[in-house]
This record gives sequence, structure tokens and C-alpha cells, in this order.
Amino acid sequence: MKLDTIKSVYFIGIGGIGMSAIARYFLNKGCLVSGYDKTKTNLTTILEAEGMTISYEDELSTLPEGLEAGDLELLVVYTPAIPKEAKILSYFKAYDFSLKKRSEVLGIISRGQFCIAVAGTHGKTTTSSIIAHLLTDTSFGCTAFLGGIATNFESNFILGNNDVVVVEADEYDRSFLTLSPDIAVITSMDADHLDIYGDESQLHDSFRLFAGQLKDGGTLFVKSGLQIDAGISYGIDKKASISASNIRVENAHFLFDYSDGKHTITDLKIVLPGRHNIENAVAAIAVGLQLGINADLIKKAVASFKGVKRRFEYIVNSPEVIYVDDYAHHPEELRACFDAVRELYPAKKLTVIFQPHLFSRTRDFVDRFAEVLSSVDDLLLLEIYPARERPLEGIDARYLLDKIALVEKAIYSKVDVLEAIKNKRPELLVTVGAGDIDTLVQPLKKMLGYA
Repeated sequence: MKLDTIKSVYFIGIGGIGMSAIARYFLNKGCLVSGYDKTKTNLTTILEAEGMTISYEDELSTLPEGLEAGDLELLVVYTPAIPKEAKILSYFKAYDFSLKKRSEVLGIISRGQFCIAVAGTHGKTTTSSIIAHLLTDTSFGCTAFLGGIATNFESNFILGNNDVVVVEADEYDRSFLTLSPDIAVITSMDADHLDIYGDESQLHDSFRLFAGQLKDGGTLFVKSGLQIDAGISYGIDKKASISASNIRVENAHFLFDYSDGKHTITDLKIVLPGRHNIENAVAAIAVGLQLGINADLIKKAVASFKGVKRRFEYIVNSPEVIYVDDYAHHPEELRACFDAVRELYPAKKLTVIFQPHLFSRTRDFVDRFAEVLSSVDDLLLLEIYPARERPLEGIDARYLLDKIALVEKAIYSKVDVLEAIKNKRPELLVTVGAGDIDTLVQPLKKMLGYA
């Protein structure tokens, strides 16, 4: 497939964060962009305002006119998250359309360019966003496809004017194996997506295959402690080749020093809290230095990074109430989020609203979820968000709640949880989850009196 011959692109699942970044890329190239998604969201509304045509019914009658099989100027892109029995997807599969997975298209776009790819079961969105901001803020430049809305750009897509591309390398469905990066970062390899991989060892094998995709002469950065016998280690571990030290909290911000044996940067300030985000910043700094960017410019860029929507995002930050919203949906992500909250606000009672994501993930990690959720002070648990899955017998919010060793815990509907927060008046509130819990953010902010 030659990108410069494409005039029209149709996206099946256009509202996905990864899909929408590619949709924005083709729109910026002057292509006619349209698509389907199951639900209208804030993001799809913005995409429509940018000039994309989107339908919300899985019916062939909603397809735009002019989509013809065999048209070499038409590309159809789909995400594996779309059910295989979807009518629109089945139609394009049945006829001679140029049909590609999102990951294939990302591989084609990045081919022939200097590719910086960030992989990991968690941490990849923040790390790739810091890298993209660092390259942009220092005027090095890049095009970036991100897995979240970077606050500095208010977008998940950045259009650059050079041949450098930053991509978030997704391990789901082994998508990242379509990439051949010049620089690769692996942030984590915790067990996840076991519905795809079967067990943790196969997930690890897939990451090792990704590491093997590195171009000749390329550079691989691997978080210290991961089971990959290659690359340059980084982290807050003293054994790491590249490390952060002198970590401290001053005026509710984390500060640290960076060292890689060749460069030392002191008193780095990062807006994002938590030691896990310091690790993410260390990886991004290492990438910047590898590209030859001046250390002083990197320090300034790290300090001006504003974060990513739903990655420890402050919704309310006042002396009376702290409200943080986070995308965490894996036990280790929850642990990192709660650790950061505790380090910043050790004296405050921690109230958490959590929406589990996927029946299979809840089943596979129920004991680990129960352990980390037992560490909060007050838990308001929502029902499981199914996403692409059908219900599994016996796997629901009650199944998880019963395993949580906590006195203040209960299951709530999304309607009832608002009234509960109104009555509780928490001083420190955190909402976590990857489903549609984000639709509660503004109502909760209003309920707390900060609309």
C-alpha cells in the first residue's frame, strides 16, 4: 500500500484513542475521513468538528456513498477491539476492499522514517507523550501517535515537519510486531491481555520479539528488572545503567536527579506525581539525549510537560478537596496511582471509585485487585465495564468486592455513586478505570462544588 495514493479512509472504531490519532493523520494529509463507532463520545464529537463524518449504527445503510470494492484510493482501517460479527466489518471483509488493522497502518506510516516506539503493559502513553513533548518543546520536532490526549497539545496526534515519528507500541493482539523502531523503550511487562496470550510467559515472549524488531544500530531502553536480556536499563534502581536519584517532594511536586554515566542533570521537576512517572521521565530523557538534544533544553521541557488526560489528572486541587482521575485498570497501575497519592497526601483519607475493566481481566487478577484495593480507606465499586467482552458467569463486581479486606466498601451504580459522594464529602477522591467512568468526572466535580 502506498500512502500517497490514498484519497479516502474509513475507520471501523474511529473513536478509539489509537484509531483517532491515525484518522487525524490522514485528515491532515487532505484525505476524506469517515468512520463508525458504537458510542458518541467527547472525542468523536471533536473529530466530527474537525471534519470527519461518523455514524453510530452498525448498519450498512450508514456507510458513506462512494466506498467501492477494489478502489485503490480507498483504505479501510479497523481495530481488533471491534467484534468479529459486526456487520460493517463483515461487509468489508467479504469484498475486495483494502482492509488493514490499525497496527498495520501504523507500521506502514512509520516505515522509512526514524521511528521511536514505546511499549509496555503500562507507562507507554505517558512515556511516549513526554518524549513527543520533549522533542517538540526543544524544536527537534516529530510526528506522534499517542494513546492519550496530551495536555500540552490537547490532542493524541502531533504533526511534525521532519522524518521522526513517535508511536505508542500496543501489545494487545501483538500489534507492536508491525513496527521496526530505531529507538525502542519497554516500560513494563506485567501480565495482562491473557485472553490473547494465554499466560504471562507468552506475553513476555512477545515483548522479546518486539525488542528483536529493532533496526540494526538501533537503541533499546528497558526498565530495570524486566526479563529481557538486551538493551540499556533505566529506572530508580541503583543497579540501572540510567537512573534517577535524590527523589523528593517539594510543594506537592516531585524532583529528582538524572544520571547515565555520561550526563548528569540535577533538580529535574515533573508535574506528574509518583515514582513510576519519574521512571517514565527518565526513559524520555534518555531518548532525548540519545538524539543529541541539549540537557538544559531537556530539563526545561520536562518541567513544562503538563501530563496526559486521565493520567493522574487533577480535576480539583484545593486546600479543602483533592480530586484526581486516572486511567489505571490493572492492579499494578492502581498500586502506582495509590502510592503516588499516599506520598503526596499521607494524612488524608483516601476515597476511591473504581470501575473494573473487562470480565476476563477481573477474573484473571481478582486476588491482586483485591489486595491493592484493600489499601484504600473507602471504596465505591462500580460494575465491570465489558468493553469488547460478553459476561462471564459468576464474574461481577460482587465477586471482587467479597475478596476485598475493607470495612468501608460497597457497590454502586453510576447514578447512586454521585449521591454517595455528595453525602461523604471526601477530602481526597480518586476515580480509576478504563471504561466509561470518565463520564462521571464532570458530575462529580459539580457535586463537590467546583463546577
